[in-house]
Amino acid sequence: MPLKHGKKYYPRPWRQAVKISLDNFKSGRIHTLITSAFSHIDMGHIISNMIGLYFFGTNIGRVFGPEFLLKLYLAGAMVGSVFYLVHHAFIAASSKDRQMWSINPSTIPGLGASGAVNAIMLLDIFLFPRSTLFFDFFIPVPAILLGIFLIGKDLLRIIEGDDQISGSSHLGGAAVAAIAWARLRRRI
Repeated sequence: MPLKHGKKYYPRPWRQAVKISLDNFKSGRIHTLITSAFSHIDMGHIISNMIGLYFFGTNIGRVFGPEFLLKLYLAGAMVGSVFYLVHHAFIAASSKDRQMWSINPSTIPGLGASGAVNAIMLLDIFLFPRSTLFFDFFIPVPAILLGIFLIGKDLLRIIEGDDQISGSSHLGGAAVAAIAWARLRRRI
């Protein structure tokens, strides 16, 4: 999730050390590919990610073990960060001569485990597409419909230029889930 520009949720040195952004990455802070996935903007953000991690991670961990779950989380975090960086590099390059953005897209930071949690959540959906999940905790839907909805919503976030939730990071997690699903299917 991107940090709002100009708002100081965390002390500046800490924020610089953990957030993902093009500027941070270019300045050698490569560790932010991972640290950004262990940092959140507020309690609502961390709670929503941890609810998803608990419900879907429990199932993936039970089926494949905790080591697989950790590797999937870290891969989702890293690939989610890479997708975030590529998306912001594209925005920065395509808006160089135009004043589309009030701030430079390469300085927009992001935080959150959404790419990692999306990898876990979508792998569970890909593996068990006919299971019933509860959308917003109350509406029963087939898992595959929820997966299609989530991926579609993230594509829409990118198209609409949502600056609050990183659809690109989520799609990075989706790509990890798709690759993991394809590899697991070959084994079966």
